Amino acid sequence: MGRRPIVLLSEPEAIKQVLQKDFSNFTNRMKLNLVTKPMSDSLLCLRDEKWKRVRSVLTPSFSAVRMKEMCPLINQGCDVLVTNLQKYAETGDPCPVQRNYACFTMDVVVSVAFGTKVDSQKDPDHPLVQNSKKFMELFTPFKPLVLLSLAFPSIMIPIARRIPNKKRDQINSFFLKVIRDIIAQRDDQPANERRRDFLQLMLDARDSFSNITVEHFDIVNQADLSAPRVDHQEARMANADSPKKTTKTLNEEEILGQAFLFLIAGYETTCSLLSFATYLLAIHPECQDKVLREVDEFSEKHVLADYNTVNELPYLDMVISETLRMYPPAFRFAREASRDCTVMGYKIPAGTVLEVPIGCLHNDPKFWSEPEKFQPERFTVEEKQKRNPFVYLPFGAGPRSCIGMRLAILETKITLFRVLQKFRFDTCPLTQIPLQISTLSTLRPKDGVYVKLVAR
Repeated sequence: MGRRPIVLLSEPEAIKQVLQKDFSNFTNRMKLNLVTKPMSDSLLCLRDEKWKRVRSVLTPSFSAVRMKEMCPLINQGCDVLVTNLQKYAETGDPCPVQRNYACFTMDVVVSVAFGTKVDSQKDPDHPLVQNSKKFMELFTPFKPLVLLSLAFPSIMIPIARRIPNKKRDQINSFFLKVIRDIIAQRDDQPANERRRDFLQLMLDARDSFSNITVEHFDIVNQADLSAPRVDHQEARMANADSPKKTTKTLNEEEILGQAFLFLIAGYETTCSLLSFATYLLAIHPECQDKVLREVDEFSEKHVLADYNTVNELPYLDMVISETLRMYPPAFRFAREASRDCTVMGYKIPAGTVLEVPIGCLHNDPKFWSEPEKFQPERFTVEEKQKRNPFVYLPFGAGPRSCIGMRLAILETKITLFRVLQKFRFDTCPLTQIPLQISTLSTLRPKDGVYVKLVAR
């Protein structure tokens, strides 16, 4: 990237070595030199012991118990989403589902990360909505300054760090005040009256102790009990020198850094996943019929979907997994070698960046028959058990896998269930077939997704 060489990994065993077996040598992501506080305090950017400390604080916040507490917030957002979609079913007009999902995911992220209920479709000028959008605009890649810093890092990075950024400073000040106000408000409240959201989970973990070791950071492996198990013994051996007990504390800037990361990771990627799944169901009506039957059978037994009951929607889960295979929003990620090493017989100098091209891996005919076809049955329990787990990595793998995987899948399942309870997705004249894709930062539909909503 720029003037820095990147080693691409395409073999599952090499990927396993980097992400799990030799994790202690590949703890860090590629360094982002232009990122400033408080974003530099987020899990995405932290390195070495600082990353381990913060990850140790946050891992319990994404446990199964904590995810159950997020379900009411997701369902509240779904109430608004379904209401906003109703007009398209009534008029028969093409529905811009990506735009509607973007408003929905914005509402959920702001609710969960910043403790505030908003309806960004009806109230787009809400200060939290406006500042959230401005914040995400700061991370548009391929700006001239970013490109120059990649081409001439030794010259441009020191210069770039000294250039004032009034817009960034104003956004940081706004959100830091929001966080401080909420912290002060909640510290004055009795514990049983505090809103249960991600922000509160971070506040609960500010001053406590943990016996969480690095191998237990592997959210991806723990979340899927039907997949082949990753060998934690190798991770324990690779991290034998990791501290067993860590004092856990987060300051205000670190809390804001995680909230910012939550905003970035939870907004566009979940919106894209919902949009891609809707598109695939619309152009594959036979698969949609199976999902609708499952949704109807589920609805006869349960009023709402929550963490305990969504497991009763196995075909919907397969649809989501196949969508992530075909259109992984985070279509690549990288790790940096801390020391000289050897990977699959190749010498890797310290400081080398190794990249896993997830999009290529998910479409490799060596691992997937007819990878261009939408086949949810690839993700039956039996098929998953036959497959090497390191050929399907929508959330990464190992201790530095996506900490928010459980929440992302939970939100997607509940949302699709709630929408499909009320509507069927059909193609319309504005449905783009094949769908054009943007790969600017994350994988997303380039021109939006339009479908016809048919009331059920």
